[in-house]
Amino acid sequence: MGLGRNKLAILLLVLSISVLLYLLLPSAKPDLEEPRVESARSDPQDSMNVSVRTATLSGDWPTFYREATPRSALEGGPAERFAVLLLHGQSFTSQTWENLGTLQILSEHGYRALAVDLPGYGQSLQAQPMSSEKGRTDYLLHIMESLGARQPVLISPSMSGLFSLPLLLQHPDRLRAFVPIAPVGTKSFKPQQYQQIQVPTLIVYGTLDTNLGSQSLESLQNLPNHTLSPLKGAGHACYMDRPEEFHSSLLMFLSKL
Repeated sequence: MGLGRNKLAILLLVLSISVLLYLLLPSAKPDLEEPRVESARSDPQDSMNVSVRTATLSGDWPTFYREATPRSALEGGPAERFAVLLLHGQSFTSQTWENLGTLQILSEHGYRALAVDLPGYGQSLQAQPMSSEKGRTDYLLHIMESLGARQPVLISPSMSGLFSLPLLLQHPDRLRAFVPIAPVGTKSFKPQQYQQIQVPTLIVYGTLDTNLGSQSLESLQNLPNHTLSPLKGAGHACYMDRPEEFHSSLLMFLSKL
């Protein structure tokens, strides 16, 4: 019985010494912080030197948007060149531009990239779809003002032409440049109206898009300050079919503004 007690006392003494050594000697502790450091180093956001966030604008038109901003601008470094506002087609949302890498690519090259979910689409379902031309124009002006992008480059594929074209023709001074991608609604305006607009324009279309692509091209070529960017072998959503060519053409165009 006494022998058992002695063993228990020795065991308790060994445990006490071990705990004391653990508390007094930091080098004896396992490095629990190392996995966090490795995780931070492998974060793709850091390698791209961008910060991507999502948020919702409140007010008359609650709108969900994604933003990619050069990290240097956030950390007090040189400000971004200017803003690029990306709209979307009927079957897409702002998520499309993130998945395609467009937000990150633009941000890597020093631009502030903003992609919105138009009213009634994606995560902007609380905002009622706009039924009038004036309503859609006022909406874009509101978004630009709310996001602090008062004179952005506007990228407008397909359905979003219902928003972008009235803005282009009625408020050309509010845009730094325009990038239509087979937009809807080009036939609603006369050639003379396009001919009065001096906004630099990059007309992007897929060579296999014989519907909206060729139809919109016919009208948009009336814009006097335009550049053509045909994406060979691509369909209506040509930027999805040929993302590398699209991004290259876009960056070249932006660099000349």
